[in-house]
Amino acid sequence: MTQFALALTLTDCVDHHFDQEVQFLSALVQKPSDNPPGDCAGHAEMAAQWLERLGFTVERHVVPAGDVTRAGMISATNLVVRHRFGAGPVIALNAHGDVVPPGDGWTADPYGAEIRDGFMIGRGAAVSKSDFATYAFALKALIESGATLAGTVELHLTYDEETGGLIGPGWLLKQGIVKPDYAICAGFSYSITTAHNGTIHLEVTVRGKSAHAARPDTGHDALEAATAVLNALYAHRAALREIRSATPGIDHPTIVVGLIKGGINTNVVPDKVSLRLDRRVVPEENPQDVLKQLKTLITAAVDGLPGISVEMEEVLVTSPLRALDGSERLSQALQRAALVTLQRDIPTEGVPLYTDARLYCEAGVPTVIYGAGPRTLLEANGHRADERVALEDLRVATKTVAIALADLLGQQPQS
Repeated sequence: MTQFALALTLTDCVDHHFDQEVQFLSALVQKPSDNPPGDCAGHAEMAAQWLERLGFTVERHVVPAGDVTRAGMISATNLVVRHRFGAGPVIALNAHGDVVPPGDGWTADPYGAEIRDGFMIGRGAAVSKSDFATYAFALKALIESGATLAGTVELHLTYDEETGGLIGPGWLLKQGIVKPDYAICAGFSYSITTAHNGTIHLEVTVRGKSAHAARPDTGHDALEAATAVLNALYAHRAALREIRSATPGIDHPTIVVGLIKGGINTNVVPDKVSLRLDRRVVPEENPQDVLKQLKTLITAAVDGLPGISVEMEEVLVTSPLRALDGSERLSQALQRAALVTLQRDIPTEGVPLYTDARLYCEAGVPTVIYGAGPRTLLEANGHRADERVALEDLRVATKTVAIALADLLGQQPQS
């Protein structure tokens, strides 16, 4: 079978099963898996049963309760599917089934999987339940094609991307349950992501001493001290705009204070104020250096304020995704496949997000991001109301991944 004939066979297989692929995605969207609260084991079991009906053997790897609790979740089960075509490299396909809560502003039921004007609408439809379907049906097409291939394809379907990935891909890799040679992680259809930002989530607790509002001089105002911290952080944010990343698609580091809480009552001097910040780390930066810089900045902001102390907790420290030797093989195979499915060149780029993909990169696995979706996260309404995926993008991505896998696994001509 020539590469051209195999590509046609694979596209025919995807088309033949596409109604079933849409039904699978619909079932995934209709069952909530919001994180928080992160009670995701039930969704994993539903997905596993679907995959078994599709003919796959599914490994269920239940994450120990202690690890789940430390991740701020209630339950998590990682799913692994392996299909060995022959001796050769192991290529992992990773997508996450946990999603952010829906929030307000929807014009459709967030769990309804409504199809409107060619789009499926629902939380997780694009990020990234769609790629449970993309990867499963790409592998199904590859198996049904009967091609002689050299290597193994694994599905790594995990449930903690929204809380950092450490009990999803991080746990699977650390436990030695999976040992891939390459990885493709959930993404969008019209470009290949080869780099993305790292992230630091730091919780800062400023402590003072409470007092009656009629005698504020007898207390130490934690909110006033926290304001000094905020002023320092916002001044630092302006300075970060001067640091330019050389990675296309990534501009500069950013910092956001996303959560603040504190105080006792209106008539009481606040004794404690906590804030949590998000600092994006561009590929040229070292996360540990950035963390040290942040801690120094915050400590200096309250230095000398009487009765004030500050504590800092590292909630999340992730590395950027960087291109490793071998990742160009993945990009080039996907680009060649896209010439067949999209009839166009698709670029490689960086994005300012962070994803589970960096965990494969940290483990030394060449990794890129590609899957079902539009050109940008905003077009998909990712993490916003009316999240959606175009069904045609789902179809195209499934075909592209299947053809790229056949390319990577070195399809052997048959006599």
